[in-house]
Amino acid sequence: MAGKTGSEGEDRPKLLSGGNPQIPKGYGDEPVQAYIAAMPGWKQAIGRRIDAVVAREVPGVRKAVKWNSPFYGAPDGEGWFLSLHCMTKYVKVAFFKGAALQPLPPGASKQAHVRYLDIHEDGSPKGGWDEDQFADWVRQAAALPGEKM
Repeated sequence: MAGKTGSEGEDRPKLLSGGNPQIPKGYGDEPVQAYIAAMPGWKQAIGRRIDAVVAREVPGVRKAVKWNSPFYGAPDGEGWFLSLHCMTKYVKVAFFKGAALQPLPPGASKQAHVRYLDIHEDGSPKGGWDEDQFADWVRQAAALPGEKM
């Protein structure tokens, strides 16, 4: 959907609450890259880092945008292991089977098996942004059965 117009006249996606881009549902890298390109301000750099780490750690990773959020799945599996979403003051990364990861990602969920990592503007989440630890969580999560959605 069209939203704000950029300096070159192109239509930009509408930003929903918290600055989350409104991107049409789609499968593959293209809609995920469109989402990342539409992330506002400092959140875009975080989105690029997350996407790069996932692509590096899970060769052939499946990608999609669903419910205005990028989703990542193991290349030979079904379902999804990770998603991200722009919030007002941070980027929320959801590990759908995060309760099985060691050590646990810092953010608890109302769903017993989901864990979150909230990354703030300075690059540090509550609990500390450690890219090596994040990469390890990504590898662990991709090896688990995906969450079907």
